[in-house]
Amino acid sequence: MGEHLLQQEGYDLMAAAFEVYKEMGSGFLEDVYQECLERELASRGMCFRLKPSLEIQFKGKSLTKRYVPDLIVAEGIVVELKAVQRLAPEHEAQLLNYLRATRKKVGYLINFGASGRLEWKRMVL
Repeated sequence: MGEHLLQQEGYDLMAAAFEVYKEMGSGFLEDVYQECLERELASRGMCFRLKPSLEIQFKGKSLTKRYVPDLIVAEGIVVELKAVQRLAPEHEAQLLNYLRATRKKVGYLINFGASGRLEWKRMVL
């Protein structure tokens, strides 16, 4: 079941991301891609939340530190955007932390900075 969790929503998210990459290519800052992706998701009628502040708890009590992923799509997919030459293990660790903090099962790491292609990774807890 895990591999099929939010599968259609993930396809729809990635279709929007590929459209942004097709239009913009690589070389812009992450914030530019974020705004483009927000507009593309909205134009497709997709539900999403921007930079939600995520509460982290320790022994049942909230910490003052919050995590802020770039997007949550379809109330179930945590999305972290990058505009770097290549995704690195610390980017994956960041997304895993967001998944743990949100208690969501599905995350996408999308990198618009790789030259010549859109780099992405789907993670399921």
